[in-house]
Amino acid sequence: MKLEDFVDPYLQKSWGELGARILASGNKVAVTLGYPAAGAQAVYQQALRDFTGSSALELDLHFAAPKGRGGPQIRHIIAIASGKGGVGKSTTAVNLALALDKEGAKVGLLDADIYGPSQGMMLGVAPGRKPEIKDGNTFVPIKAHGIQAMSMSFLVTESTPMVWRGPMVSGALQQLLGQTDWEDLDYLIVDMPPGTGDIQLTLSQKVPVSGAVIVTTPQDIALLDARKGIEMFRKVDIPVLGVIENMSSFCCPNCGVESPLFGSGGGAKIAAEFNTPLLAQLPLTMAIREQADGGRPTVVTDPDGDIASRYRDAARHIAARLWSQDAGAPTISVADD
Repeated sequence: MKLEDFVDPYLQKSWGELGARILASGNKVAVTLGYPAAGAQAVYQQALRDFTGSSALELDLHFAAPKGRGGPQIRHIIAIASGKGGVGKSTTAVNLALALDKEGAKVGLLDADIYGPSQGMMLGVAPGRKPEIKDGNTFVPIKAHGIQAMSMSFLVTESTPMVWRGPMVSGALQQLLGQTDWEDLDYLIVDMPPGTGDIQLTLSQKVPVSGAVIVTTPQDIALLDARKGIEMFRKVDIPVLGVIENMSSFCCPNCGVESPLFGSGGGAKIAAEFNTPLLAQLPLTMAIREQADGGRPTVVTDPDGDIASRYRDAARHIAARLWSQDAGAPTISVADD
């Protein structure tokens, strides 16, 4: 079996087709993928052993970010969006950013929800902490849990209402993005406000967004709004990388019975309707809310737990889809012992 014929588990294409860099020497194989997958190395090693029939194969997995659309400073910009509020979009955004970091990428998080910024609290940034100013005109992003972050919540107090009209909000977004001194990012996660208004249009028309992820719950009203969000991104030629379904079910902590409080199958239905993957189904649990509210989201608090594993799996899937957009020819080298 040729290593370049191994089918990538997320893209259903061979590593040769995708342009993975493969270096083999005896039983040792070094593979460089275009998406971070540090948390899956053991799984990939076993899959390669099964594929080649070599139980002694040792895999060394690496990551090199594809060029992307965002330029050398930010290679890929990913919008996390929802058609309506209250579906867990911001919690999803921060956990996906932290998941990409855990998988081996350099990650930034931009809180573009100007009216209701919450990422400062979710990342555990102390109230009142301000970003440093560089050269008199650029913000230095605040680092938290290994990622770079910028939010309107760093610039105003928690009690300050943002009573702004649309053009002012769009201008604030462009300033936060363009006047922040992001440091060599593989991925910038943008936590969008809910809906399909001025900020969404500004981002899609003036920022080189590589793709969008739609967050929804299974209930019908949320799915109606999710469809609007997907259609908006499609009209401005931004690929929808997948759908994440929050609050899929609730497991009673007393009796253990699992109940679909908001319906079932909605996320899968809308993903199939628009021919995009269902990236994850996340339960309604108190722990996810408490951990985010406490400034230590699930991926940080319990990185090897079931919920964090779902976020990390979704993050790998998202990054893999971005890699497939830029896939090239394989680079394979075989060395003798």
